[in-house]
Amino acid sequence: MQRTVRLPPAASTAVGIGVPALAAAASWSSLLLVVQGRVVPGWGVSAVLVVISLVLRSALTQAARRASSSSSRSSREAARDAASWTRLGSSLLIVTAVLGTTWGTVDDLISGAEYHVLRPAGPEGCTAVVRETSFFLIGNGEAYAVGRTGLALGESGSWMVDDGHRPVGAGTYELDWGRDGGLLRVSGTSTDPVLHGGMADLDCGW
Repeated sequence: MQRTVRLPPAASTAVGIGVPALAAAASWSSLLLVVQGRVVPGWGVSAVLVVISLVLRSALTQAARRASSSSSRSSREAARDAASWTRLGSSLLIVTAVLGTTWGTVDDLISGAEYHVLRPAGPEGCTAVVRETSFFLIGNGEAYAVGRTGLALGESGSWMVDDGHRPVGAGTYELDWGRDGGLLRVSGTSTDPVLHGGMADLDCGW
């Protein structure tokens, strides 16, 4: 005899809304994830969460239908109302996540984004990750401090370089670690100088 595991309505709502909300937040944030030395941008994390959201949504819908078939009429009506609001909220969040994921993907493609995991790592495994892009005659870069979880929730510093120059890709940078964190310094060239920024304090929250 097969038994069906049923989540309480509050738990179903939390799952049905929570995962899409995380997907939407990841798609429009400066988040990134490092897995086994490979960088997964925020839009990549969001894409995975969107797929998980769709799978969960289908499973929760089927579970709700099975539960309603064995419930009283008043319970079925209440469950349908709750499920309708959950589906509406979930749909809006998934659309938001898909738009953010699409925007992030297109932005990386147009700007030729390159991600670099810098070595050596600092104390407690704190790692510097850099995203470099270029568009027309301007090069941009952002630095992230990634801790043991492999997750960075926002950038630690940024810079702008003339003529689309990419200092980290060209190896014109210095990375120093101390007890309180790290310091990343990037430098341009005589013809492609750093126009803005150029230093990033790296702190993994020790």
